[in-house]
Amino acid sequence: MFSSLLNQHLTRLNIHYGWVMALLVFLMTIFSSAIGSAPQLIILPITQEFGWQISDITNAIGIMFFTLACLAPFSGALMLNLGVTPVVLIALGLDIIGLGLCIIAFEKWHFLITIGVFLGAASGIIGLGLAATIASRWFLKRRGLVVGILTAAFAAGQLLFVPLMAWITTVLDWRYALLIPITGALISSILFLFFGRNWPADLNLAPLGGTTLIKPPQKTVNNAVIVSFQVLRSAISQPSFWILSGTFFICGLSSTGIVGQHFIAFCADNNVGIIAASSYLAIMGVFNFMGTIGSGWLSDRYDNYKLLMWFYGLRALSLIYLPFSGFEFLTLLLWAIFFGLDFIATVPPTVKLTSKYFGVINGPVLFGWIFAAHQMGSALAASSAGWSRDTILSYTPSFVAAGFLSMLAVFLIIIFRKLEPSEIDSNPI
Repeated sequence: MFSSLLNQHLTRLNIHYGWVMALLVFLMTIFSSAIGSAPQLIILPITQEFGWQISDITNAIGIMFFTLACLAPFSGALMLNLGVTPVVLIALGLDIIGLGLCIIAFEKWHFLITIGVFLGAASGIIGLGLAATIASRWFLKRRGLVVGILTAAFAAGQLLFVPLMAWITTVLDWRYALLIPITGALISSILFLFFGRNWPADLNLAPLGGTTLIKPPQKTVNNAVIVSFQVLRSAISQPSFWILSGTFFICGLSSTGIVGQHFIAFCADNNVGIIAASSYLAIMGVFNFMGTIGSGWLSDRYDNYKLLMWFYGLRALSLIYLPFSGFEFLTLLLWAIFFGLDFIATVPPTVKLTSKYFGVINGPVLFGWIFAAHQMGSALAASSAGWSRDTILSYTPSFVAAGFLSMLAVFLIIIFRKLEPSEIDSNPI
């Protein structure tokens, strides 16, 4: 009812309801960014409080990414079968439970469950499939821009909440810092409950830029798991799927897996405090926001293959440079700006290429599998970098290795560009 009334008002203002859905996802993603940043912020305080090693917490983070990767392939199919709003509400509920239990945790295995299972499952059933689904369903025009904006919300969350959570962690206690993402998840749940809709046709609308009312596909008798595997089976014979998955694996390894979880600890090893390190993350978030939106704008206008080549190449240089930067104010500032522009700029071109090869219906479902590869890379980096730090007392080999793997992604994209889509499947399974 609330969404119908709001749509009537927006129609008089010539504003498409797709922008409301994009705003809801944007706000939810901002708070999800705070949730995703929480494990990195509490690594050092927890190890100091309980006398544990860094790997004791990064193992939980690795399980979180692994759980996310296992569920991500089914996020698009879940939204296809259950609807966007129910899936979002389930995910936010898991976030609230996981963070709430994390506050009272005191054993290592507690964090394996709270961070590893609950937070991983919450992120997994949404993943980047939510942004791809909203952009594909509600927008014909501005689709790349919308993906860029929604992806950039992760950066906005870093900018708004990471320094504040770091300050609370340092001045008060890490448990109080977790109250911020819990509150954000509650707010997002309420907004989605009242204003979230599944398809433009629910409001008798065509997608933005279109004139034809697109009827939602009939719900299949198959569950989300079967639907997702059916879509995967139709794609595994195409080299484009494997190259997109391989490069996105490297993307996860070289971004959220190593920088997203170990940057603060790496700075601490080089005499940079938690608050200062989180401030660099906030700066990175500012330029991440600009870079991802810019990537979305560019992906609507320029060759997506060339964009990915540039993004992975620049990332490779920045990761190899960081361990030898000296960790001084100016060098870290320049690094944060440079890496921020590139941090998740790979997402809009990857989403667009997935839709190009696999269609509007199957594309978001298949992107769940590609995103799973991303999170497997994140899991590998989060766990192995923690092990490396505890074993050889250095993060340097991990960051340098991530840089060289990013360079490998450039060569994979060069190969990808030579492939022509043999068949673009725009029809659902």
